[in-house]
Amino acid sequence: MSIQVKEIAFVFHAVKDIPAARKFYEGLLGLKIGQQAEFSPGQWWIEYDLAGQALCISNAFPGQPSSSVALDVADLDAARDAAQNAVLALPGEIMEFPPCRMFQIKDPDGNEVMLHQRKAKNDGKESV
Repeated sequence: MSIQVKEIAFVFHAVKDIPAARKFYEGLLGLKIGQQAEFSPGQWWIEYDLAGQALCISNAFPGQPSSSVALDVADLDAARDAAQNAVLALPGEIMEFPPCRMFQIKDPDGNEVMLHQRKAKNDGKESV
């Protein structure tokens, strides 16, 4: 018997500096907090709600930076300009693929975040 996975519960990034991480996720990326909890003084768990999915950051569970989330954006070129102007996040080059375009930035702890935009198909159907 196999485990039946229903959906993604959350994507997790271990961070060291909560104020720097919040500046990145809330300031640069404009994410809104869904839930937050302080487990003990200075030990935080923060969830950002992204269309029914949770992106979680915490300094309560130490770990290594990882590459684990891609965020779809409305305007990839404007997102790259904003990242270029941010001191924290120097963007990589835009990668072009048949259905989409994307580039990578890093949060203050080195976690990789892909910013992604789907391309429209000529037949009027949404691309995948």
